[in-house]
Amino acid sequence: MSNEILSVLEYMEKEKGISRPDMIEAISGAIANAAQRGASAGREGRVEINPKSGALKAWSILNVVDSVGDDAFEIHVEKARTIRPDAQVGETIEKEIDPAYLGRIAAQTARQAIMQRIRQFEKDRIYDDYKDTVGDIVTGTVRRRERGDLIVDLGKAEAILPPRERVPGEDYAPGESIRCLLLKIEQTNRGPDIILSRSNINFVRRLFELEVTEIADGTVTIEAMAREPGYRTKIDVNSADPKVDPVGACVGARGARVKTIVRELGGEKIDIIRYFQDPLLLLEEALKPAVPKNVRVNEVDRRIHFQVAEDDLSIAIGRKGFNAKLTSRLLGWKLDIGKEEKEAVGFDEKVAKAAAGLAAIPGLDPELAARLVSSGFASPEVFEGVEAEDLVGLGYTEAEAEDVLSKVKAFLSNNA
Repeated sequence: MSNEILSVLEYMEKEKGISRPDMIEAISGAIANAAQRGASAGREGRVEINPKSGALKAWSILNVVDSVGDDAFEIHVEKARTIRPDAQVGETIEKEIDPAYLGRIAAQTARQAIMQRIRQFEKDRIYDDYKDTVGDIVTGTVRRRERGDLIVDLGKAEAILPPRERVPGEDYAPGESIRCLLLKIEQTNRGPDIILSRSNINFVRRLFELEVTEIADGTVTIEAMAREPGYRTKIDVNSADPKVDPVGACVGARGARVKTIVRELGGEKIDIIRYFQDPLLLLEEALKPAVPKNVRVNEVDRRIHFQVAEDDLSIAIGRKGFNAKLTSRLLGWKLDIGKEEKEAVGFDEKVAKAAAGLAAIPGLDPELAARLVSSGFASPEVFEGVEAEDLVGLGYTEAEAEDVLSKVKAFLSNNA
């Protein structure tokens, strides 16, 4: 058995990284407990393993008495003094026994102790190896599906990508490589579970930190983010250095940086927005190309009411209202979006408005102004280059033509 134990100790130390003292303590403690419960039920004992040779030694702990009633638990004082000369009645003494006496129980127990220690070590090692990686991006290989979860091999351990942490529409087959955010480590009865995520907003944040040097070194900061996984992410960026364009730094030359991130996210759209402290300026940036109009701000309820042109309404709201929700989350304000109401102006109203404009020319008769608009002269500027005979040809008298042109000319010269 010594050779077997030595082989186990060496294997555990080299392959599993479990220290020899830890394994010796686990095996010896387990053998002693098993012996106490087995053939030597009730008898206390101690087991010791030589770390170099693997040799096993065992001792039985006996009570020193002057009259032995049960030699499984007691030893006469005279016999005890042959082991330890100063032994006294009432004390306990350790008497070495043949390890073979422990028999089959010892072998089985040692094996169980080894397996239990390995399992415990694996659990402890997983936590120790990955506790400092929480919040970072890890790369693994998809191994299998279990009850809807994707099991991902990270090399030293297996992790779980639950359905709730996946992006809608994404699917991975066994053997595919996958990058995820190491979201958290959950302690369960089975040991620690490593939980991954691709839908968490911090997955996008870490991708930007890895891809954009200016974010990594603190020159560009991410002020706010909002994400609807699989649809769109809005990211609000600012720069501590006035010479650095935060949006340009994130986009990269010819869009190289943001394209890399979009590819990793399976085509998810990314809006990179310049940060403004004023929420209204930030709203204008976040809604582009839509333009907010008739803006009203309710500071108490942190609500902004505004309208957009009818053509821009679908852009501002987005599919299933996602764009409006993301903009609201980004700003931290509730948004009420309406369609800009345009007053319909008919032909008669347009004619009347133009006639009123011409009638503003001093001395020009309103009825004559209305006739001129009907003839196509909608504003004073239209008369430029018009001669009296042109008006006469349109049915005006020569006197009317001369009168109109003189008054229009005077009006234009006074307003030049």
